Amino acid sequence: MAKRSSKQFGVLAIKSKDKSQTYNRIRLTSKEKSELLIEGLVTIILLILLNLAMYMILVQIIQTSVSLESFTNRFMPSIYDAFYSPRAMIWKKPIFALMAVLDIAILYWRLIRRYKQMQQRHIISELHYISSGHYDHRIPFDLGGDLGKLIRSINALVDSTVEAIEEERRIEQSKDELITNVSHDIRTPLTSIIGYLGLIEERQYSSEEELLKYTHTAYLKSKQMKLLVDDLFEYTKVRQSNTPINLVTFDMQQLIAQVVVDFELDAQKKEVTIDFEPSPPSLLMSGDTEKLVRVFDNLLSNAIKYGTDGTQIIVISEKKENEVIITVKNDGKEIPKKSLDLLFDRFYRVEESRSQQTGGTGLGLAITQSIVDLHHGQIYATSEKGWTSFIIHLPLEQPNHSNN
Repeated sequence: MAKRSSKQFGVLAIKSKDKSQTYNRIRLTSKEKSELLIEGLVTIILLILLNLAMYMILVQIIQTSVSLESFTNRFMPSIYDAFYSPRAMIWKKPIFALMAVLDIAILYWRLIRRYKQMQQRHIISELHYISSGHYDHRIPFDLGGDLGKLIRSINALVDSTVEAIEEERRIEQSKDELITNVSHDIRTPLTSIIGYLGLIEERQYSSEEELLKYTHTAYLKSKQMKLLVDDLFEYTKVRQSNTPINLVTFDMQQLIAQVVVDFELDAQKKEVTIDFEPSPPSLLMSGDTEKLVRVFDNLLSNAIKYGTDGTQIIVISEKKENEVIITVKNDGKEIPKKSLDLLFDRFYRVEESRSQQTGGTGLGLAITQSIVDLHHGQIYATSEKGWTSFIIHLPLEQPNHSNN
């Protein structure tokens, strides 16, 4: 975007503690300096006339206490006596000193007021510049007092507004990507279903065995679509920060042990062993058991499906201070470092061909992370020394949360 120079702003750059923002002192333009000079001259002239009038009135009050009519008749002849008579010399100097102090104070007040008005014009000019679409610009003036607070507040407001706009753009982009990915993943099995059902509709099969083969394939593709829709529904549900969770007190070690038992048959088919190492044997904590079961289902399912060439899965659950640390690791093929940080992105697949073969939706780890976030925990992955590990930190006690 276009930037305005310091000369165009009428400012003088100075160093700032914040290296990302250059602050400036306002430098008046020639026209503004002329306005300020005229303001000072006019003020001085008015003060001289006012001082003269006040001085003569004060002289008359001090020298005589006559009636108003006599005071008016003697006003003009008293000018000479007021300035040159010996009697006036006694009190004239203090009066002049007091008037001089008042004049300087008034002159200073009027110039400062006019200078602040000029500062406000510069600030308003900056605001108009930002409002015209230059959202990367900030008011660069370094001022004290209320104007300084106002500038900092405006800059903070612009920052938060820009951040909100960017967040809105990211959300819209994220929605578009979600629709694109879902459409792509649904279109593939749907095309197969339509194709095989079309063959059946046109009776292009030679035997009942071939007919059953077509219907079976269509059935499997339908299940794949249902899995994707279910995962998508679960993902959108747990992604909301205000998603209610049903908090109950349960034994984490017992819950994990039950999930491990449920996966033993699948592991045996893959010739993989699953070991569970609880420490301590029993560990009470609070959480939503239904959602946490989904977390361990996803992690164990991924370990079995994607732990290529692996023979062992180990689940470790241990208590440390006020949290439980759960590690699900397998000795399969390591995940490249560049992929570790992307594992929890929706629809991300380390190996595209492998994911299609296993039928994964690419939403499992994204759902897992969202559930862990709902429980105020943390999840991350490591892959080194022959082990790929998913590590979860969960607090033993959950803060108050609205229940369903």
